[in-house]
Amino acid sequence: MEPVRRKALVDAALRVIGDHGSLAVTMSDIARQAGVSPALAHHYFGSKEQLLIETIRSLLRQLRNDTVTALAAARTPRARLSAVIRVSFHADQFAPDTVAAWLAFYAEAQRSEETRRFLVIYARRLRSNLLADLKVLLPADAAERMAEGAAAMIDGLYIRQSLKSAPIGIEASIALTEDYLNALLATASPSPRSEKGRPHRTTQGQMT
Repeated sequence: MEPVRRKALVDAALRVIGDHGSLAVTMSDIARQAGVSPALAHHYFGSKEQLLIETIRSLLRQLRNDTVTALAAARTPRARLSAVIRVSFHADQFAPDTVAAWLAFYAEAQRSEETRRFLVIYARRLRSNLLADLKVLLPADAAERMAEGAAAMIDGLYIRQSLKSAPIGIEASIALTEDYLNALLATASPSPRSEKGRPHRTTQGQMT
């Protein structure tokens, strides 16, 4: 039962953080949401801080798994770029509780070095996934700039989703990011590298 209860507590933490819009929640709040006692929650995680760290690890793990699956199904560099974009705006990632939790973790990163480390892992992973295929299509310097721009656009659109008064939907966010890439790719010089014979990348860098 331990893996089941641990997952239930992580899922409950995500919902409670989403409801509160911050990490100012208690272990009792999370345990109540999970339907277990606070003592049992402490038994499995030791402290609220450790449960919150496991929650962000869970978000990163799910995002990584979804990306690996999407990349495995793509057959060209351009298709893999689209796969990364679509996964970034996956329905699960755009759920209100998940959006609120990500924003809460970004705020916490200003105070917690461990939380900041996990968010840096996310940012590096997103940039790496974009850059790997952009380098096949563009010269290195142009690929670097476009990877930074696309990553910033993805993060910016995700944050704007938190604005309840004017949320941007999943398909609209994907379309805007795709338009950005298409416009720059259309005007950029092609990469001297040949796509032919390039190994098919299906995995991301491992999470520490």
